[in-house]
Amino acid sequence: MIKKLIDRLFRRRAPGEGSAAAPRSAAPRGAAPPQAADRREPTRYKASEQGIRVEDVPSSAMRTCETLQKNGFKAFVVGGGVRDLLLGLRPKDFDVATNATPDQVTKLFRRSRLIGRRFQIVHVMFGRDMIEVSTFRALQTDAETDAHGRVLRDNVWGDQAEDAARRDFTINALYYDPIADLILDYHDGVKDLHRRVLRMIGDPASRYREDPVRMLRTARFAAKTGFAIEESTRAPIRELAPLIHNVPGARLFDEMLKLLQSGHSLESLEQLRREGLHHGLLPLLDVILEQPDGERFVKVALTRTDERVLEGKSISPGFLFATLLWQQVRVRWEQRCAAGESPIPALHDAIDSVLDEQGSKLAIQKRIIADMREIWALQPRFERRTGGAPFRLIEHLRFRAAYDFMILRVDAGEASAELGAWWTSFIDGDADARKALLERTPAGSAGPRKRRRRRPSRGADTPAPDDGG
Repeated sequence: MIKKLIDRLFRRRAPGEGSAAAPRSAAPRGAAPPQAADRREPTRYKASEQGIRVEDVPSSAMRTCETLQKNGFKAFVVGGGVRDLLLGLRPKDFDVATNATPDQVTKLFRRSRLIGRRFQIVHVMFGRDMIEVSTFRALQTDAETDAHGRVLRDNVWGDQAEDAARRDFTINALYYDPIADLILDYHDGVKDLHRRVLRMIGDPASRYREDPVRMLRTARFAAKTGFAIEESTRAPIRELAPLIHNVPGARLFDEMLKLLQSGHSLESLEQLRREGLHHGLLPLLDVILEQPDGERFVKVALTRTDERVLEGKSISPGFLFATLLWQQVRVRWEQRCAAGESPIPALHDAIDSVLDEQGSKLAIQKRIIADMREIWALQPRFERRTGGAPFRLIEHLRFRAAYDFMILRVDAGEASAELGAWWTSFIDGDADARKALLERTPAGSAGPRKRRRRRPSRGADTPAPDDGG
């Protein structure tokens, strides 16, 4: 029953060319035959001669390829993992492409699960390692698109040549067989790597219309690799940039998160600006980057973020987006305070207005928004440095993230150096050191005083409380 449902949903076309386990079936109705240009034979390279060391491939990826190949299927490490190995970088992920269907993959790996509705992939687990296994996909010239040309449904399995033609850049369309020490290159990606050129496969304008997120990926990969964008790949971007507004917010959020966690986030944002892609992507980002104070804060924050990524440390998405949107929260907070609002309600009103405006474009996950709110809301509490307030603050679940955020404000010149030094000493100090810090807290550091609720005067008409009152 489930198998029939999957077949019907995906208009199944078996991709197992040359495999006894999965013979090639006829293309389904509506699927266009592969174009002649996409049936080219790949250039073959010996991987070790191109600088790839098999020792750099994790055992999880090796075992995935070995298992699939021993059962009669093709299996290759593909995409960014191959690109980074050739560049001498440490890949973040290793993905495997195969001609086995998702059902066939899950039967071979006990710890695996199907992911996705439109086009299923398989996550194969090896301890803490996860290998994403995808089936070769086919070319379709009559796929369903929206009014702007963005592909909406395109879920047909194909062969390896078609799968290569579907990929975005030539440097991402490389297939590495770690068992045979072989690289298959269908679109001169190895040559482009040596030339340090970023080139789109196929007609760039058509590929951007199919998926406008490719324009953001162009900026991200150019920033990450330092490669020059080939002129025909760059030319349509500025004209087609408005198509970004047609992309679902969830996809934009995923792409922005990849950009911010790339280890080259600052260069990526600057590349977005050079290509004219930053306006409207984050509704407030263009304003932030055009304000001197905001730009300084964002540069400090992203520089620190990139340093952490390159050191192999984890990054909180909530912290990242809190830094990007803080300047508008701060500006609106100050405006409300100047208009006579109390500081804390004014801050929460400013946060609500910024997140409401942001949510119309970028679908930030609720848990990340919750982190952002807490990081921002804790900032005024760092000014309260008397009594038990500092002790209560350091016990807060989000204290460390809020403290790091406050230090960014200090480094950007937005908060006083004395404030950052006091809290750093308070965190590191023992009981005696903390007591001494509290005793010599500068005047005016207690923060806004809480207003006491006034009790109504007890007049003749006001009854005295009884014993249960």
